[in-house]
Amino acid sequence: MATRPKRPAPKKSTASRMPTIVAVVVVVLVAAVVFGGVFLSGNSSESAGPAAVAVTPAPAQYTTTVADGVVTAGGPAPHTLDLYEDALCPACQAFEQREGDRIAQAVAAGRVQVRYHLVNLLDQRSSPPGYSSAAGNAMICAAESNAFPAVHTSLYAAQPPEGALGYDTGQLIDLGQRAGAGPGYAECVTNGRHLGEVAVNFQNASNDPALQQQGSFGTPTIVLDGRRIDAGSPELDPVLAG
Repeated sequence: MATRPKRPAPKKSTASRMPTIVAVVVVVLVAAVVFGGVFLSGNSSESAGPAAVAVTPAPAQYTTTVADGVVTAGGPAPHTLDLYEDALCPACQAFEQREGDRIAQAVAAGRVQVRYHLVNLLDQRSSPPGYSSAAGNAMICAAESNAFPAVHTSLYAAQPPEGALGYDTGQLIDLGQRAGAGPGYAECVTNGRHLGEVAVNFQNASNDPALQQQGSFGTPTIVLDGRRIDAGSPELDPVLAG
């Protein structure tokens, strides 16, 4: 057990007591900061938690089917649009913000059928890695559970930035359930049922010369009636407008 050292006999001094007063004030202030920090930290830890992803309603409702990891929106139509997307891709978000409403409405009206190829090109750009795969899997799960339009729209509307924390399994499940996903969605997301297909989608796309620009594949890649077009191409206008 540690012992307290003996205090030396007091000495008479005529020096000012100001240093002592200052020291006491400093101690009090430090104590206040420490205890205040502990208090605030305690409150923060109690209130902290994964924020829910807001459900952004889709501009139109349409049916979806899934085959070999590809989500097909709508039935047979005069035009077919293949979209290669990564949930973390800022350019994909920009394309969705610009054309998403028109595409959804054209699908619902039967003017175009869209095939969504969800890929994991940017898997290493989230922290921890893997958000592109997880979000792509969740979208495919939603397509099987009648909630793809809202989940797809919501994940782009609230897209996490590159290099940041992506939405976790619990958040993706919560989003789908609030968006109206049917039974089986939570299990599909939890088990990562389509993770392998998202990876295969990327491998197939990156090895297809028809989908490459200047020797490489990127997202979004847009193919209209079998021919790759630029994201801002005016060729989409007559197709989506009808």
